[in-house]
Amino acid sequence: MADLFSDAWMKGFQQQWNEEPELADALAKIGFDSVIGYGFKGEDQPRGYIRVEGGRVTEAGAYNGRELNWDMRADEASWRKWFQKDLGMTGLGMAVTTGKLKFNAGDFKAMIKDPRMAGPFIKSFAVMGRV
Repeated sequence: MADLFSDAWMKGFQQQWNEEPELADALAKIGFDSVIGYGFKGEDQPRGYIRVEGGRVTEAGAYNGRELNWDMRADEASWRKWFQKDLGMTGLGMAVTTGKLKFNAGDFKAMIKDPRMAGPFIKSFAVMGRV
């Protein structure tokens, strides 16, 4: 398995994202476009990113300095734990409240209040576990 959030890992995530109807199709319905970074707490920049256009990931790879709409950070053990079990809304709320999941960019509160975005966001963690 490629290192978490490496270029190869992010490309695998792209494939899994685009194959998951509860993620890609759901976000396509609302015309979701975004650039999302993923990485580890305490590091200056994320490790990997995806570009989502119309709900589908059109680019993925090692982070290259681009501007991000979302920048999510956690320690590696937390990421891997969330990939293996259904995070759910309660788990997500606890992760943010306790600081295990940090948003260096992006409006978590607005996103979580919109079920059209919250459901796919939760699903993205399970999809990461398939990489």
